[in-house]
Amino acid sequence: MTRSPLPVCGPEGPLRAAPSTQGPSPVRAVLFDFGGTLFQMGAYADRIRTALQRPVGEREMDELLDGLEKGLVDPDVIEAQRGRDVSSRAHRHAFTTWYASVRELAPHADALYAQLQAPEHWVPYADTASTLARLTDEGIALGVVSDVGWDLRPTFAHHGLDRYFSSWVHSYAYGTEKPDPALFGHACRELGVTPAGTLMVGDHPAKDGGAAGAGLRAYVLPAGAVPGEPRGLDAVLRLAGAGSALQAHLG
Repeated sequence: MTRSPLPVCGPEGPLRAAPSTQGPSPVRAVLFDFGGTLFQMGAYADRIRTALQRPVGEREMDELLDGLEKGLVDPDVIEAQRGRDVSSRAHRHAFTTWYASVRELAPHADALYAQLQAPEHWVPYADTASTLARLTDEGIALGVVSDVGWDLRPTFAHHGLDRYFSSWVHSYAYGTEKPDPALFGHACRELGVTPAGTLMVGDHPAKDGGAAGAGLRAYVLPAGAVPGEPRGLDAVLRLAGAGSALQAHLG
């Protein structure tokens, strides 16, 4: 019987005594999610106005946004989200189905999806660049592990951030989604680090937090981020052992 690298636990704790250690392994690598972690999409109102190519008043915009909100509970839209990130085709279908659930936006579903893939529509958080620079200065390897339907490297390059990363794991390229251990394991192998020495950072409790099931440490950022504002990534620096880093880097 092949044992998991993680201890088997009963209701009260591990079934077998763990070997004595001097504490957790130092963090040698940090894996980052993409949207909601390092970047955020621009405002939907701005995207809709661009796609419609005409002025849209506040009242009409509210109705369109209400329509998108209602679409999130539409059975057809919900069904389209299943396996959304396992292929480029599934990803496109999921999003265009949602956009098209609003009658006025249906003719522009493809244009809205094209925006989703366009680097200029993504905004890095205010502390993204400084955090990545500090981690790199500390000799910590960085990778991206994202549930996504297209290659993210052009977006990072557009904002001058691709140079910090040595591994890119896009779910659509592997036909699976987080928290599948295969995605985290692949990134660790590319970076030449063990799961025990790796920290996964994201904004989804089940998907990104699920990295713990693959033997990594995980940090889930709180909800409520604003495009272009600080994301609270200074916590990642502390978890990675980069000292008071962000203040030192900015100061």
